[in-house]
Amino acid sequence: MISLPGFGLSLIFTIAMCVHVVRTNRPLYWVWIMVITQGLGALVYFLAIVLPELLGGKTARTLGSAARETLDPARDYRRAKGDYDDAPTVANAMRLAAAAAGMGRHAEAEALYAQSAQGVYADDPTLLLGRANALIELDRASEALPLLLRLERMPEGRAPQAALAQGRAYEALGQMTQAETAYDDAAGRLPGMEAVARYAAFLARSGRKAEAEAQLAEIDRRIKRADPYFRKEARAWRELAARAIG
Repeated sequence: MISLPGFGLSLIFTIAMCVHVVRTNRPLYWVWIMVITQGLGALVYFLAIVLPELLGGKTARTLGSAARETLDPARDYRRAKGDYDDAPTVANAMRLAAAAAGMGRHAEAEALYAQSAQGVYADDPTLLLGRANALIELDRASEALPLLLRLERMPEGRAPQAALAQGRAYEALGQMTQAETAYDDAAGRLPGMEAVARYAAFLARSGRKAEAEAQLAEIDRRIKRADPYFRKEARAWRELAARAIG
């Protein structure tokens, strides 16, 4: 139970943050968030808006971004959607597609990438890879692989992100030798945990548990060295690999 002095301090802090919203012409929805969530909303506003203003450093901006994402995970999507509705350019379509994919709206992302990849943008590497990844998520690997093979003929097609997508597509189509080559390539070059985790899961699904466990151990070593801000995402990828290993 919150003590009376604690409640009073929380109320004062919330009022101060509401005043900051009004005086700095911030969107008034922040006030409603703080009223509804009481002290939590005010704390998130402080971390997301006030602290970066006070410190101005990279760490403060990172904390602010994380706080905004926690309170309003659809924020980037709404902004991208608004920009696209105002000006349906290819650049805005790409931003909206990426935001949609980040929210798991892969059908929307695929449609945006497909309609943008026309004319002079037909062979745009970002559009090809984005659409291929969306198709893979939609269990349409047979449509994704031709896009990835087109991309392979370009310099950008040798990027580790493209190799990871190829690994996933080949595996979904039962072409296991090609899948392993692509996964191994991506795991060795792509920063972060996703490629290693997906490679470990592939090895586990292929009945190669000892090799999969070795990759899982590598993930654990990387997590220990990772910045604390990235550990939550890293652990999510670790769980993907661990579930496949069993």
